[in-house]
Amino acid sequence: MHRPPTAEAQVAAELAGLRPGLVPRYAAELPGARAAVLTRLWRALAHEPLPWITRRTAGAHGLALRLADGRALHGPLADPYATDAYVTAVFLDGTAYDDPARLLTALAVPNAAGFAAELAHSVASLALSRAGQPEPAGPDVWPRRDWEWEQRVVDGHPFHPNCRARPGFSVAEQFAYGPEHRPVVELGTVPVAASECLLTGAWPAELRDGDRLLIPVHPWQAAHVLKSPCEQGPSAHPLMSLRTLAVPGGPHVKTALSARLTSSVRDISAYSVGASATLSAFAEGLSDRSDGLLHITRTLGAATANSPDLAAVLRESPQRFAGRGEYVLPVAALATTGLPGTPGWLAAFARLTLTVGLRLLDQGVALEAHGQNLLVVLSEAGDPLRLVYRDLADIRISPARLARHGIATPALTGRLITDEVPTLRRKLFGSLVAGALAGAAGSGPALRTALAAALPDVPHTADLAALREGPLPAKALTLMRLSPRTPGDQWAALPNPFVLEPDTSDQ
Repeated sequence: MHRPPTAEAQVAAELAGLRPGLVPRYAAELPGARAAVLTRLWRALAHEPLPWITRRTAGAHGLALRLADGRALHGPLADPYATDAYVTAVFLDGTAYDDPARLLTALAVPNAAGFAAELAHSVASLALSRAGQPEPAGPDVWPRRDWEWEQRVVDGHPFHPNCRARPGFSVAEQFAYGPEHRPVVELGTVPVAASECLLTGAWPAELRDGDRLLIPVHPWQAAHVLKSPCEQGPSAHPLMSLRTLAVPGGPHVKTALSARLTSSVRDISAYSVGASATLSAFAEGLSDRSDGLLHITRTLGAATANSPDLAAVLRESPQRFAGRGEYVLPVAALATTGLPGTPGWLAAFARLTLTVGLRLLDQGVALEAHGQNLLVVLSEAGDPLRLVYRDLADIRISPARLARHGIATPALTGRLITDEVPTLRRKLFGSLVAGALAGAAGSGPALRTALAAALPDVPHTADLAALREGPLPAKALTLMRLSPRTPGDQWAALPNPFVLEPDTSDQ
């Protein structure tokens, strides 16, 4: 019986036709890529509320999981905040599995087949991303241009097993569009009569043709979804999200890209286009109340041709908030600087981010401050000075909390507006502490040490008390992929980092 090639073999075959010299490096990177994805999957198995895991037992010999069908899984103790690939194999009823896709296939739980295929693609794409990196060339020099920082994030999401999954992208397309491969992308444009579009904010003259709007289109979208030729648009550099690109000297362009990247299919809804100008104006007031510690990038304009597959959002570049000699970079890129491991740096960064995040939450705004949306302004010496936040599409706003501080609620409806305290806290804590701070720290003990040093100087609000006392919420990313018909976010309760053992190593 003929079996289709595995994702690893398919990528190798395509690579041999495109860049044969990279094939040996790709093969050498595969074991590490499997371990990286397996580590993320093991974290999920150890901590997410997966209905087919009935018991978890930790001991001197690691972690044992009992499945509903009576089988047993064994592996190392799982640090929910670790970013190193420390899991090289787990054992299902005594059989070792070093490949996350093979493990999930063997588990044979509901919806495993589709997710296993995504994991296989994540491994292959991660190995490709690592293989495509240039050889180190002397002392590291920090970049000044915004997209160059984003290109340094090679491994993708620090905790999602689909950290590099790009289903539907050929090897050639990954080289052409993946930020870690450092391409220049030629955007297309589709002319649409302005009367047929929903437009908010201002639309620049260079993207107009008489009474028509020229909507920027990603080339992958044009080829695979719109399936029609486009007019030539600006040249741009892809950012971490892949569908958002930086135009040199111009804005960041968020395009519709109807592909599943990590968890979601990436399009731009009419709701987000309609809310963008109101949100942007509201955010300017948030910056004004932050004592200079937070800047929020403005949305310049947003347009959709009444379709989530043909829409675009124009945002100002975070680079405008960098002073002389300063750097602006996504928090996800901090690991490439070495700064989080230096004495006191992580505590100073935690102090800054918690101060800003808790103040805003108390005032009524919960940011989704993960390592992609949240950026930090560093001094020339590397000290964390200020924060920059981009992409307001998934924040949460509490009218009741705003009213307590005399702040008018923006004229918005829908999912952005809620007074549910657990929802507000999950949004901030899950993205900032379990996401951005944990990703920068790299381990539970290092995170706890930084938080303990930062706490005396951050706002002592009721939200902080809740953060200290209960489990830490984090999106149950694997559960969500295995529950495709369950709408919205699902959550895991991670061990509170405040009660983990402190890091006693020399940092």
